[in-house]
Amino acid sequence: MDAHTLNSAYEIIRQPLGQILPRLSAVLAPLIPHRAAAELATHCAHSPYKTVGESGLPTAAELTPLLASGTPGSPWQGRTAVGGQEHEVVAVTSDATARRSVLVLVREDGAEPVPDGALAAAQALWDLVTSHFDRFAVEAMPGALARSRAAADTRARVIAELTTAHSAALSGILGVLRSRALDDGAARTTATDLAVNALIEMRAESKRDRSVAEEPAREAFDRLADGLKTMLRHSTVRLELGPPDSSRSLAADVAHGARAVVRALLLVILEQDSVSRVRVGWQITEHELRATLRDDGDGALAACDLGAGSVTDRLEVLGGRLEMDAVPGWGTTITATLPLATPDAPIAAVNPLTGLGGRELEVLTHLALGHRNRQIAQELHISESTVKFHVANILTKLGVDTRGEAAALYHRAA
Repeated sequence: MDAHTLNSAYEIIRQPLGQILPRLSAVLAPLIPHRAAAELATHCAHSPYKTVGESGLPTAAELTPLLASGTPGSPWQGRTAVGGQEHEVVAVTSDATARRSVLVLVREDGAEPVPDGALAAAQALWDLVTSHFDRFAVEAMPGALARSRAAADTRARVIAELTTAHSAALSGILGVLRSRALDDGAARTTATDLAVNALIEMRAESKRDRSVAEEPAREAFDRLADGLKTMLRHSTVRLELGPPDSSRSLAADVAHGARAVVRALLLVILEQDSVSRVRVGWQITEHELRATLRDDGDGALAACDLGAGSVTDRLEVLGGRLEMDAVPGWGTTITATLPLATPDAPIAAVNPLTGLGGRELEVLTHLALGHRNRQIAQELHISESTVKFHVANILTKLGVDTRGEAAALYHRAA
């Protein structure tokens, strides 16, 4: 690798995290001219999807199949959907992290094929960037962990609210379109199909997001186990593992933090000459992840030996706690407990009225006051048939059968 490439790599990774993709795009522009760039980085729980450049950028949904089909080390160039239209792209996939990542450069239509040398440079730089990002996740440094936790929580709330609102809107459309009181069956069937497909896509998008922001508990523990086995490869200490008996998924920042804490604590335990066996296990309850390390040493380990820096800082960011039980002659048990939900951020109840439009809310307000359709029509200066349409839509969106149930729901939410 020549001095120019090395200097370019240095200029990229020295940028603040939010500026790395723009800088990478600028460095690659002379080699691979492009008008936009996007990345899907599965190691980044809080903002896995990033873009830079012109409008009409690839969506996260469009990047997902490129990530799944890409071959690490072999950049692909061709035409694919970008912003809903076919465009020339270069897709660079990296396996520098456990779940891989993809960089997509959107090129001008009719652009000349990219030479192998430029593709190789793009691959090397993307592998470097991906490894650089992954270090923040693997080491779970407190500052990065705090930003990840806060952003992941905000993102999850927004997704939940949007999903609720969109589901209510689409369900209302379906309810009206399926009504036998409407004519033109062909038009109704077409609109119904469109609404159904939109619901399916919305749910698929939510599932894709969870696959990035979450990690199956057993898979997360297996990654920890692989790292611990490497640590003890040349040690006489025997490692025993207790994987979690749970199929649920963990927030990625919790998984990263738990692995980092366990590794740090194990290093402290291994400093004892009397230890010949260590058991590491995870237990997952409804609300917590408990990571336990138990040794067969002399039980003389003190709390101050655990280190007041990285371990406690990481646990504090995640709202966790550390407990130690040392019994002279029998060994030491250390338990790190991490809440599965964001600390001090209870999930707010979703307002059932979120999915209603402005006019529907006005109709529901009158309906909750006990007004009949004719009076509502007069108050709002609309026809009585329009009121009936809105009432039917409201009942469908709220998932109730009667006007009384809708009124009760309105009063509870008000």
